[in-house]
Amino acid sequence: MFPRKLAAAAAAAAAAARAGPRGGGLLAALANQCRFVTGLRVRRAQQIAQLYGRLYSDSARRVLLGRLWRRLRGRAGHASAVMAALAGVFVWDEERIQEEELQRSIDEMRRLEEMSTVFQSSGVDRHPLEPKPQPEGSEDCGAGAQPWEMVMEKKHFKLWRRPIAGTALYQYRVFGTYTDVTPRQFFNVQLDTEYRKKWDALVIKLEVIERDMVSGSEVLHWVTHFPYPMYSRDYVYVRRYSVDQENNVMVLVSRAVEHPSVPESPEFVRVRSYESQMVIRPHKSFDENGFDYLLTYSDNPQTVFPRYCVSWMVSSGMPDFLEKLHMATLKAKNMEIKVKDYISSKPLEIGGEAKATSPSSERKNESSCGPARIEYA
Repeated sequence: MFPRKLAAAAAAAAAAARAGPRGGGLLAALANQCRFVTGLRVRRAQQIAQLYGRLYSDSARRVLLGRLWRRLRGRAGHASAVMAALAGVFVWDEERIQEEELQRSIDEMRRLEEMSTVFQSSGVDRHPLEPKPQPEGSEDCGAGAQPWEMVMEKKHFKLWRRPIAGTALYQYRVFGTYTDVTPRQFFNVQLDTEYRKKWDALVIKLEVIERDMVSGSEVLHWVTHFPYPMYSRDYVYVRRYSVDQENNVMVLVSRAVEHPSVPESPEFVRVRSYESQMVIRPHKSFDENGFDYLLTYSDNPQTVFPRYCVSWMVSSGMPDFLEKLHMATLKAKNMEIKVKDYISSKPLEIGGEAKATSPSSERKNESSCGPARIEYA
């Protein structure tokens, strides 16, 4: 409704400007009337939002908004999006990471394992063959998907890339192995935002904005230094992790979102296109040294540098980040630095100051967890 009224007002004003002095009187009156009606409706919507803010708690207001959004979803004019923007609420029904996204990442790890040669007993020789294009119609392929090309091969990991169709960007994939830390230690260090502020010197800001108690998804705001002379970048993204004890696998999926609590700042360049999937496969168990991991990553850093410069930065930056993550895990292990144990936590054991949403009408997911008790890495 609101977008239509605004468009009508703009069209009337433009027509009045073109009509000149003769026909402008009637059109000007029409434009003024449209502006008046639009302003009146917007003020009413804001007053209603303020009234509900006084009458209901934050969690009750979110439940009410979610029900209204589901009822209005699919109607012309995107009334639900306007309502959410006016209320300043993040709509989890649209943005939470679904089970299907987690499963796709696990399936891709399984496909790489199936393509690999017979594994050697040494962890160093466990790397799979180069990923091949998937059969037509598979999730990973998509329309116009390009084949992977090898970029770097070292003792403990291999790095591939492939062009993203319709852009000048690449998607990257790393398959690696570590044998001196446990999967639990590596997973916890990667998820612990407070510890990362200590071991990652590039972090300017990293905090959890909001948590979803239905799925265990979290919205984070991450501000990081970029190489000189580029401006620092900031990311607003949702992440969700899952630990499958039965199938001996861990997965962490992240992607960019918009959140009303974190508007764009002129101090940083907002990265609006970002995806990351990390899958960890223990060699034995979660608490014994040795595991393989698969990291798939892409983002658009919004830079004017040529494609080959961006490719070089990412190709060199990913191995550097993984090595820093590895060293931070070793440090936490050897020096007994406390990090949160995300594997042992339960969905209701949510700590920190971030807002949490918990619609009572939806079933809670037992396999995805929020941060909880403190243990050694």
